[in-house]
Amino acid sequence: MTKRMGRLMAGATVAAVVAGVAGYAQQRTEAATASANVDVSASVAANCLVSAGSLVFGAYDPLGANDSAALDASGTFSVRCTRGVTAQVGLDNGLGHDGSTRRMELTSGGEYLNYALFSNAGRTTGWDNGANRVSYTAANKSPQTLTIYGRVPGGQDPVAGSYEDTVEAIAEF
Repeated sequence: MTKRMGRLMAGATVAAVVAGVAGYAQQRTEAATASANVDVSASVAANCLVSAGSLVFGAYDPLGANDSAALDASGTFSVRCTRGVTAQVGLDNGLGHDGSTRRMELTSGGEYLNYALFSNAGRTTGWDNGANRVSYTAANKSPQTLTIYGRVPGGQDPVAGSYEDTVEAIAEF
C-alpha cells in the first residue's frame, strides 16, 4: 500500500507538473496587452472666397434720357464662406475714384463718368468698405449671390466713348 501510495503520489506529482507546464505554456501563447488612448483632432478654418461679378450700365445718353434722369443697373457677385462664419462684405471705391466719389474712366483716359453703388434696390443705402458693408452669415458652404445696385447720376456731360472701372469686393471675417 505504501508502494501504491508512493506511486499515486508520484503520479499526482507528475500530473501536477504536467498541468503546471501546460498552464505555463498556455500563458506564454497568450499575448500580453497594454492600452492607451490616441487623441484625434482637426481644425476647420474660418474662410471666405469672393468670386468676380459684373455690373453693366449700358448706354448713358446725356442728351436724351439721362439729361436729367439717372441710369440704373444691377449686377451680382458671390461670396462663399465656411458654414457659420459671419463676414462683412464691402466694396472699395474703385480704381478711378476721386476721394469717396466713384468714377468710371474713359478707356482712352482722362475723362470720367460718376456712379454710385448701393446694397438695396431703392438705392438709398450706399455700399462701401467702411460703415456701409453688408453682413453675411454662411448657412452652408454654398455660394451666396449678392446683388449690387448701381446708379449713374443724370445731368453729367461726358465725352463719347467707353468707360470702365474695377471695384474690389472684400469679405472680412
